Amino acid sequence: MAENQEMSPVEMKVARQVEYYFGDHNLPRDKFLKEQLQLDDGWVTLETMLKFNRLKSLTTDSGVIVAALQKSKTGLLEISEDKTKIRRSPNKPLPEQNDEYKDALKHKSVYIKGFPLETTLDEIQEWLNGKGTIENIQMRRNLQRQFKGSVFICFETEESSKQFLERSDIKSFKDNEMLVLSREDYHAKKAEERKQFKAETKAKARQDKEQQQKHAEEKEMGLLLDEQTGCLLKFSGELEDVSREDFHELFSGHGKIKWVDFTRGAKEGTLLFDGNAKEAFEKAKEAYGGELKIKDNSVTWKVLEGDEEKEEMKKIIEAQQESFNRSRGRGGRGRSGGRGRGGRRGRGGRDHGRTQYQGKKTKLDSDDEDDAPAAKVAKTENGS
Repeated sequence: MAENQEMSPVEMKVARQVEYYFGDHNLPRDKFLKEQLQLDDGWVTLETMLKFNRLKSLTTDSGVIVAALQKSKTGLLEISEDKTKIRRSPNKPLPEQNDEYKDALKHKSVYIKGFPLETTLDEIQEWLNGKGTIENIQMRRNLQRQFKGSVFICFETEESSKQFLERSDIKSFKDNEMLVLSREDYHAKKAEERKQFKAETKAKARQDKEQQQKHAEEKEMGLLLDEQTGCLLKFSGELEDVSREDFHELFSGHGKIKWVDFTRGAKEGTLLFDGNAKEAFEKAKEAYGGELKIKDNSVTWKVLEGDEEKEEMKKIIEAQQESFNRSRGRGGRGRSGGRGRGGRRGRGGRDHGRTQYQGKKTKLDSDDEDDAPAAKVAKTENGS
């Protein structure tokens, strides 16, 4: 009989392609073919089949299709008596598309990556010849329908897929190193990559936000440094028994002190005035007879200017922000501009006008960001 004859290379490709159309993978999704099955008790004319592009590229002769299917040993398809129609054998009904079937499908599938992007389906099929009975090859493509260099292969049985993974001749294709994984391992790998990507994205977003915050604060600090000039008075001397409160009393009625940068026991510090430091100093000195002492201690006074003023102002602004943040962390109690550095809380600076600079809160996003949805792969003709 014809079934015992050897298939030609063309007949092998034709039988494989036609059986793919009526196979478990394609038929449930092929709207056109399912509509044709309803017209004549499952029969489809060969004239209709020859309208399928990939089959038409293999042959335009219905006789070749008949000969190929007669020699096929799968028994999937029947040929009508007049040899003008074919249908899926009633003895081989489609499996129910339930969870059990989908789970079995997953265990029969293998992922392979590393094919050159110009690789054809015929080349992949030829490479897979003799490596197990394959039900389906899905060439994975991007939204532009370009081959991505990877495929999913579904074997006839789970055992066949396991045997394939153990082969030593699947590690390369045309000198390309291949990545071969079970479908389960592939999905586990992708899940880990998505997790890593999500973590990196969150870290990058946090870093960008912190950088923007830093730039904004640096910009604001720069504006403050430009705006507040001539308001710093530096002092030095023997100040062991002096407190910040003493400086407020010394300049009371002569100038408004916004911040005292001084630690008890230190030999120098700086006063930040709400206005011109030189005017406040001259008024106080005149009021005290031409020499401005503190607790009978001689003090050297210097109005800061230029780069020296900017550096000192920067330190004070940073100290103000730190004090503000500490106060806010305690539920808003205390005075953000009144402490200065060191000393007892709530006394030293005794802010007579709240400081202009207050730190900004940095809010870190904690919600996970959704991954971009994976592109859907359009239905393909036997993966092509």
